[in-house]
Amino acid sequence: MSGYVTVIGGVNMDISAALTAPFVPADSVPGRVTMGCGGVARNIAHNLRLMGHEVKFVSLFGGETFGEMCWRECQAVGLDLTLSERLAGERNGLYLCVNDQTGDMIAAVADTDIVDHITPAFLEPRMEAINASAAVVADTNISAESLCYLIDHCTRAPLFVDTVSTAKAPKVIKALQQSQLHHLHGIKLNLLEAQTVTHCDTARAAAEQLTAMGVEEVYITLGSDGVYCSNGTRHEHFKAIPTRVINTTGAGDAFIAGIVHATIGQVPFPERAQTGLKAAHATLLSPQTVNPEIDLIIKG
Repeated sequence: MSGYVTVIGGVNMDISAALTAPFVPADSVPGRVTMGCGGVARNIAHNLRLMGHEVKFVSLFGGETFGEMCWRECQAVGLDLTLSERLAGERNGLYLCVNDQTGDMIAAVADTDIVDHITPAFLEPRMEAINASAAVVADTNISAESLCYLIDHCTRAPLFVDTVSTAKAPKVIKALQQSQLHHLHGIKLNLLEAQTVTHCDTARAAAEQLTAMGVEEVYITLGSDGVYCSNGTRHEHFKAIPTRVINTTGAGDAFIAGIVHATIGQVPFPERAQTGLKAAHATLLSPQTVNPEIDLIIKG
């Protein structure tokens, strides 16, 4: 693949519990607990690396054991960390989730305060390298101020934003409103996030509002119903690939990685959404948040 991709955002130590018995509130339930390096931006970066891209990862790691573990794991999967830093005295991001017997999430907690240190001042000396990318992806773990800075200063590479959650999705709307350029190449949201930020009931109405705000391409994932995408003039609904779901965590991260992969590969809009669906399908088939065979499944 020509050029590299820059991914900006959070890296977490993921602690995941998969129940082997029905969930009972306020009780201890048998299950299997696993631990590994995760985070929305880190998962996107890992997926893109598996798809064959050189990836520069821009993040902050804690100065404790979890930070060291995540730093080493990111290096081990081939991410370029020259634009990242470790912060002594800060705890690494931590994500804790519990999934039921079908793989669906029951509850999750994200402690990502360290990402608040990814400020415009932190990004400014990195912008030359960021602008030299084939594409840039940011998650909304970073602040609205930093997202706004990226929108206004990432002018030579297409910028995509993953909205992460309903709590963090409004940051990208605030960033667009405060931006001088009022333009964003692409955004990926699930339906609930899209409804939260636009107050629209349908995916089409939400997409129309987002494109009117300056988003060039909108991808609204609909779970088992697939994805709705729009660029303001073209509107398309692609069905999901039938999948025996093992784990839902990380599917959205894989989806946007697939979109970026297809964009760099010059797949036209909206067909690139099908690559995103293949990537999400690969992740749903795996007990891991990143399927190590994702590239083979996309090409298959």
